[in-house]
Amino acid sequence: MVLKVFFPSCCSSADSGILIGRWISEQNSAVILAVVHFPFIPVQVKQYLGEVQRVTKVSVSVLGSWSNSKQEKEESLSKFLEDLGTIFCHEPWIQISKEGDSKFWSCSTLQKHSKNPQEEEIILVYYDQRKVMLSHLHPPLDTAGQRAEDASKLSAIFDTVARSQVLFMTDRYDEGPIKLTHWQSDGVEASIIVELMKQASVPACMLLTFLLSLLSGICRSRVLKFWPLSFLWSKLSTCEQLGHRLQHLQVISSNKKAQNQNQLMRKANIFVSLLIDVALGILLMSWLYRKNRIGHLADTLIPVADRVAEELQDLLQWLMGAPAGLKMNRALDQVLGRFFLYHIHLWISYIHLLSPFIEMILWYVGLSACLGLTVALCILSDIIALLTFHIYCFYVYGARLYCLKIYGLSSLWRLFRGKKWNVLRQRVDSCSYDLDQLFIGTLLFTILLFLLPTTALYYLVFTLLRLLVVIVQGLIHLLVDLIDSLPLYSLILRLCRSYRLAAGVKFRVLEQQDGKPLRLLMQINPLSYGGVVQTYRLPTYSCYPKDSWASLCKKLFLGELIYPWKHKGEKQN
Repeated sequence: MVLKVFFPSCCSSADSGILIGRWISEQNSAVILAVVHFPFIPVQVKQYLGEVQRVTKVSVSVLGSWSNSKQEKEESLSKFLEDLGTIFCHEPWIQISKEGDSKFWSCSTLQKHSKNPQEEEIILVYYDQRKVMLSHLHPPLDTAGQRAEDASKLSAIFDTVARSQVLFMTDRYDEGPIKLTHWQSDGVEASIIVELMKQASVPACMLLTFLLSLLSGICRSRVLKFWPLSFLWSKLSTCEQLGHRLQHLQVISSNKKAQNQNQLMRKANIFVSLLIDVALGILLMSWLYRKNRIGHLADTLIPVADRVAEELQDLLQWLMGAPAGLKMNRALDQVLGRFFLYHIHLWISYIHLLSPFIEMILWYVGLSACLGLTVALCILSDIIALLTFHIYCFYVYGARLYCLKIYGLSSLWRLFRGKKWNVLRQRVDSCSYDLDQLFIGTLLFTILLFLLPTTALYYLVFTLLRLLVVIVQGLIHLLVDLIDSLPLYSLILRLCRSYRLAAGVKFRVLEQQDGKPLRLLMQINPLSYGGVVQTYRLPTYSCYPKDSWASLCKKLFLGELIYPWKHKGEKQN
């Protein structure tokens, strides 16, 4: 039978003593956690291990002895280490010794209480205790009841080291009867800045929680449920982004402790995302208010709007003639062209009416960048939607008119075949029509069929213009969703401390010789960058249509309205 001993590499130069750790009988494995140095009193060691076991819920015990022959030269040391097995009574009793400057180690087991002792093959596995404890490969701490199911997996080793954190909180400078060697024996890892931030975060989180609860109460009040505030809140992407960030602030300022590692990573990712978002927004705001860029932008906006209106007028004049040599219905063509030209005239008047206030509006809008770059981008998307509102109106008019004719033609086509649409059963049924109905249906079908090319041309042109605006807004929203959902903290952790995000382990052979234990080195395989993004990606509100390309083409052919931005706060994982 093979005995696997997981030995921390930080204890390879420790003084002689006893090995304490956890015995996993299901795997026939021993996880060494620390070395207790001489001198010590066995009773005090048992009391200390009992306190550690009570706090960590890990069955920590004395597993064997450790002898560093380079440090200890007494001949009676080996006999004394064997006698310790009768005091602590662990079966098997593991004996590990380092033979001076030799690179080979000896590892043996004693089975004093066994009637038929069997010689076991031993595999000595070195592991980095710090990396294993800080790694995210081990299961969450709240799944302690599943240890029996995971005993056959390697995660039991990570679980043992991670839950034994209390054992590593003492160093050699602490005054006590027991001296340990582990990964923090030279000094407990800590940072004064981190500790000060932890102390200062408590009142800051309490204040932020109070302000957010007050703001949430205002948002949930009945005032925002009345029209037109409810309509604006559901349609403007800026309001959706502010609500999304408000939820993020509530998650960060919550005084509830994270239940598992995934929740902790989610909070850290949200916090880093907010910091970077606000930092980029402040940089954008400082750039806008420098060298009077707001004024230059306002002076450029009116000529651009006039230029767009002139291009639309030229396009309508082209459609009112003979576009691409097509023969259009002149009466309908003139009516539609003059109708849209009148809307453009209204739009130009509206823009020039607002021209004295545009610089002031942009000045106040620029201040919103301090809330984050994503808020500024959402405001830009809403401004584009407002400036191209006339194009949206043209698209709606053309789509409604085209849809009316398509559905009229399809209904009249069913009339010719003796069919009708059953509204109650949602199916096509047979029906008999008299002569007058067939005659009127033929007239209407002919009229709609000959008017369809003119309507279809206007619908096609305005749909292409609308899709152009939608693509620009889509790129902006894509950037917003990228900033909102990208797990920046996890990516930085993967870049700087890749062992924190472990996907598995690999073993490297250190030495192999007959009569000696096989020595392996356990190394951690980090997650790939794609795996990090897929695992820790933050949820965002979905503003993209979920229709397939076939469904989208069907809607365009039938003239149904396409709403590309579904601002309903729907979360998407």
